[in-house]
Amino acid sequence: MNPLGVHALVWVGDWSEQSARFAIESTREVGFDLIELALLDPAATDVAMTRRLLADNGLGATASLGLDLDADVSSEDPAVVARGRDRLAAALEVVHGVGGTHLCGVLYSALTKYPQPASALSRQNSAQAMAWLAEQCAAAGVTLALEVVNRYETNIANTAAEMLTFIDQSGTDIAVHLDSYHMNIEENGLVEPVEQCGSRLGYVHIGESHRGYLGTGNVDFGSLFGAVRACGYAGPVTFESFSSAVVHPSLSNALAVWRNLWQDSRDLAAHAHAFMKERLES
Repeated sequence: MNPLGVHALVWVGDWSEQSARFAIESTREVGFDLIELALLDPAATDVAMTRRLLADNGLGATASLGLDLDADVSSEDPAVVARGRDRLAAALEVVHGVGGTHLCGVLYSALTKYPQPASALSRQNSAQAMAWLAEQCAAAGVTLALEVVNRYETNIANTAAEMLTFIDQSGTDIAVHLDSYHMNIEENGLVEPVEQCGSRLGYVHIGESHRGYLGTGNVDFGSLFGAVRACGYAGPVTFESFSSAVVHPSLSNALAVWRNLWQDSRDLAAHAHAFMKERLES
């Protein structure tokens, strides 16, 4: 059985001790194995407090983030790229400090809609930054996985095949992070990208087409979970959902979370846990 996780934004929009305690305790009570931390501002994360709460609840952790334009490692401006590397280094320090296992997300560009395709220099700068980050993650014992997202959130790679090509460009052995929400937009189907990644699949996000309750949209989860099992993937499978009921000061706007798709975080999370567990087991 894959470790099952839930994104912290299902529970809370900040990471004060009160919020962190609620999110971590709720994650454990529902039955998940891990919580995925949102590290858009790594400096705002109290590492010691987070590690203590995780240990108290016997819970694992992963972390994700997306860069902003001021710290975009795909920028053609060396100063912006340097700020991006600093942000990624700080995020890795948090992951390692809390005892986390994976660093994933849109780490290779800003999380935004670009007005044009990525230039050769942009791709080169991003690939070099990812090669550097891969070395840092390997030294820290953290798995690095790059998330494939849709065309409105990056111009580097929008399909599994494009991400594999980009990773090859970096010259390093980086894993691919697939997300059903984005796959449902960009891929030909949900089986092919899993098969393309094969042993290079390193992290899986489960999200519905409208980011609400699983099974109420148009994602073909039967095919996806079947492909995940068939390829032998044994890593985390993490539920991700967003609603205006829980607001992060920057990520909610970046992801255009305008609709209130759910109110009750616990009911949503419990439904997701049962949904994923049943399909992975069957």
